[in-house]
Amino acid sequence: MGELEQRTMAKVTRRLVPFLILCYFVAYLDRVNVGFAGLTMRTDLGLSATAYGFASGIFFLAYFVFEVPSNLLLHRFGASKWIARIMFTWGLVSGANAFVVGETSFDVVRVLLGIAEAGFFPGIIFFLTLWFPAVYRGRIVGWFMAAIPASSVIGAPVSSLLLYMEGVAGLKGWQWMFILEAVPALILSVVVFFYLTDRPRDARWLADDERTWLVGRLAEEERQREARESLSVAQALFDPRVLTLALVYFGAVATNYGVGFWMPQIVQGFGGLTKLQIGLITAIPYVVGAVGMVVWSRRSDERLERKAHTAIPLAVAAIGIAAAAVVDEPVLKMAALSIAGFGVFSVLPVFWTLPAAFLSGASAAAGIAIINALGNLSGFAGPFAMGWIKDTTGSFAGGLLLIAGLAVIAMVAVIVLPHDHRLERASARPAE
Repeated sequence: MGELEQRTMAKVTRRLVPFLILCYFVAYLDRVNVGFAGLTMRTDLGLSATAYGFASGIFFLAYFVFEVPSNLLLHRFGASKWIARIMFTWGLVSGANAFVVGETSFDVVRVLLGIAEAGFFPGIIFFLTLWFPAVYRGRIVGWFMAAIPASSVIGAPVSSLLLYMEGVAGLKGWQWMFILEAVPALILSVVVFFYLTDRPRDARWLADDERTWLVGRLAEEERQREARESLSVAQALFDPRVLTLALVYFGAVATNYGVGFWMPQIVQGFGGLTKLQIGLITAIPYVVGAVGMVVWSRRSDERLERKAHTAIPLAVAAIGIAAAAVVDEPVLKMAALSIAGFGVFSVLPVFWTLPAAFLSGASAAAGIAIINALGNLSGFAGPFAMGWIKDTTGSFAGGLLLIAGLAVIAMVAVIVLPHDHRLERASARPAE
C-alpha cells in the first residue's frame, strides 16, 4: 500500500465511518426497541404474543415495498438529501409508537415506520461502494454494521432503564422510551444534510492528489467490473445471483430479528430478574457478535475470500440457536445464544461484499435494494412465527428450531452460489 493510498483511505474512513455508525445505531435502535417495549406494552395494550409478533414484523412488509424505489431515488438525488429525509420521517414515526392504543394503531404505526425507513440500510451500503475500493469493503461494512450489536449492547440497558419512567407526566415507561429514543434521529437528519458528501469528486475535505487517486481507483474498478459484465437495473433485479443472495439474506435476517425481537422476553422467562438485569443479560450475545463482526470481516478482506466466510457464520448461528432451543438451564441457554450471536452478526458484513463484486452504478443501487428488501421479509416472518409458535406451544423452542433451519438453508444457498472470485480479485488491484 502506497503512502497516498494509506493517507487517503485513512482520511475517508475517519470522515465517514464513525458518523455512519452513529446513524445506523440510531436507526437500528428505533427499529428493535419494540422488543423492550414488549416487556410491559403487551400487558398495557392487551396484545397476544401472535399480535405482538405480527406488529413487530409488519414493519418489514412496508419496508419491502418501498426499498427499491427509495434506493433509486438516493442514486438520483444523492445520499445527503435522501438519507436526511429518511431519518427525519422515521424519527417522527418512531416517536408516534408512544401513542398507540391497541392492536390496529400499533400495526399502522409499524407500517408507517417501514415506509419511512425504507432505503436507509441499502442506501448506506451503496454509498460505501462509492467511497471504498473492494479490498476495504468487508472491514468497512463490518465496522458500520457493528452498530447492530452495539445498539443492543448499549440500547438494551438504556431501554430497560427508560421503562422505569412509568407514570412520569402520566405516561407509561414504554411511551417515554419511544419518545426519547426518537429524538436522536431527528437531530441527525439535519446533520446528515450538511455533513455527508455524495461522491469523492465533490470531497473538498480531501487534498487534490487524494481526491484524484480515489476517483481514479474507483473508476478503474468499475471499468473492470463492466468489462466482465454490465447489468441494467431490470437485469439486476432478476439476476439469478441476486435472487440467490436474497435467499441467503432471508435466512441471515431471520436469525437476527427472529431471535432479537424476542430475546428480552426469553430472558424474562428465566424468572426473578429486574428490567435492568434483563437488559444487561440480553446484551451479552450482542457483545460477542460485535467482536466477531469486526474480526471476521477483516479476516475475509485479508484473504479476499467471501463464500466460506459467509457460510461458516451461518452454520455457527444455526448450531447456537438450535442448542438454545433444547436447553432450559439459563446459563447454558445464554451460552448457546452467545455462540449464535457470533454467527448471526459475523455473516452480515462479509455477505454484502458479494453483490458489490459484480454490480455497479444504478444496477448496484437496485440490486442491493432488492436483496435487502426480499431478505428483510424474514423480519416479518421470523418474529410472527416465533409469536405464533409461542402462543401455540407455550414455549420458544419450536420457533428457535425454525430459525435455525432457515440459517441452514441460507448456508446451503451460499455454497451453491455462482460467484466469480476473479471479479473482486481483479478490482482489488490498484489502478496503474
